[in-house]
Amino acid sequence: MDATSIGPALLLTLLAGLATAIGSAIAFFAPRADTRFLGIALGFSAGVMIYVLFVELLPAGGNALEAISSTPQTTAVVALFVGMLLVAVIDRLVPAGYNPHEMRAPDNAPSAGAAGSAGAGAGENEAIGAEPLMNLGLLTAGVITLHNRPEGLATLLTSIEDIHLGIPVALAVGIHNIPEGIAVSVPVYYATGSRWQAFGWSALSGLSEPLGALLGLLILSGFWSQALLGVSLAAVAGIMIFISFDVLLPSAETYGEHHPTVYALVAGMGVMALSLLLL
Repeated sequence: MDATSIGPALLLTLLAGLATAIGSAIAFFAPRADTRFLGIALGFSAGVMIYVLFVELLPAGGNALEAISSTPQTTAVVALFVGMLLVAVIDRLVPAGYNPHEMRAPDNAPSAGAAGSAGAGAGENEAIGAEPLMNLGLLTAGVITLHNRPEGLATLLTSIEDIHLGIPVALAVGIHNIPEGIAVSVPVYYATGSRWQAFGWSALSGLSEPLGALLGLLILSGFWSQALLGVSLAAVAGIMIFISFDVLLPSAETYGEHHPTVYALVAGMGVMALSLLLL
């Protein structure tokens, strides 16, 4: 493991995690009516992610295993599906109502014009109940904190292996974190009437990605090897491929429309292919 690449990789992971704060800002300060741009961005990031994982990261895992395995590609494929299974099991352990991968369009998200006064916030609190809303927001933040650790480790390991691959993966993870920021901040805002509390909890949940990634790196560094590198890259590809199909594409259709989502997906693949050819 190249120690000089750890700093930039951690920075990318931190930026991807803090994209939850962007979701909070969108919920409170962006125009309320049109979420199609977010849908297109999610579709684009899915295209970037899917292309780079299948074309670059999975083969890189197989190549890393060539010197120590007689069946490197088979080992990489097994690790790929183990990564998918890992994140699927994590998903199944989280109740559907609190799972950040169960995206819902923010129809009731506050905006600067619609929810600018404390009086309006208080009315909402009395009608719904401040304590249950606060509990929902904090529980969602806690779930996201646990849920994002594999994604943070995936971003970190990809960036350490090749910063050119890490940048698009971090971008895709960051875009996928935006709706999660909305999911945390909206109930906290309605419970407290404070945009800053909602923004703070949203950003704090995003910090779980770099912190989880750093913890995973510390655990792995004690017995790092070429074999572990190859298996890790393939497993990371599996984790992120599952997230692309389980989260990014369904979320893109939730926030946008079907055909623009597909067009954005293809555009993401095209941009990623062109950028890799030019590197």
